[in-house]
Amino acid sequence: MNIRTNKIKIYHWIKLIYRSIFLLIVIFVYIKNKLQKLNKKPIVIAFIWLVLIIEMILRFFPSSLESKGCQKQFKENYIAIEESKVKKKELIKNNRLFGKTTFLMATVWILLNSIFGILYFSKKIDKGVLFIISSFYSVCDMVCILFFCPFQSWFMKNKCCTTCRIYNWDFAMIFTPLIFIPHIATYSLVGVSLLLLIVWEVLYHKYPERFLEVTNQNLKCANCHEKLCRHKKKLKILKLKKKGDAYE
Repeated sequence: MNIRTNKIKIYHWIKLIYRSIFLLIVIFVYIKNKLQKLNKKPIVIAFIWLVLIIEMILRFFPSSLESKGCQKQFKENYIAIEESKVKKKELIKNNRLFGKTTFLMATVWILLNSIFGILYFSKKIDKGVLFIISSFYSVCDMVCILFFCPFQSWFMKNKCCTTCRIYNWDFAMIFTPLIFIPHIATYSLVGVSLLLLIVWEVLYHKYPERFLEVTNQNLKCANCHEKLCRHKKKLKILKLKKKGDAYE
């Protein structure tokens, strides 16, 4: 395992840890405000905002810390596979398939978060709960990369994060609940995340060959050294073993 690979794996584990801490802090602040009937936003919340903004801004540029999955849109990460009619047909086929699945994914996500919007405007939940949901999503984002991704397993059917069609949708999905809260902090998070998504989509439609394993040599397993899918595979093997033991 090379130094760059170590950095990528460590960086993702660090993100899981500090995002989990952020979630606990948001829950703690919410409960404290409720119990003491306060409406304080400690400096640590501003720090969380700053960290997440920086995370997003860094995504607009190639990085030695990020995985191939969220950097395949960049020209320097594209290693062309020799063109052929088969590959062109595969490209068209994948584009059609991705179009259907991404539309379904977006619809499900919007409907799910619309429920939280309805609950918020009907005063069943408050702003604090929306912040908690958003923080929970940020932890789930890392869980999806390292352990289990429902979007991969149930919708996209991609083999790993490296070939994920919607990798850079993550921040837009994380901050979806904040759309309902009118504030410069929430709108800045939502705005930058949407810009990141738009850039991703524009580049996908302009250079689809960069996003597919059949046209980009860099996305093949043989060229992957970060192995962020390792934990997922281990969990899958354990699950299959348990099923086998149950049948016996």
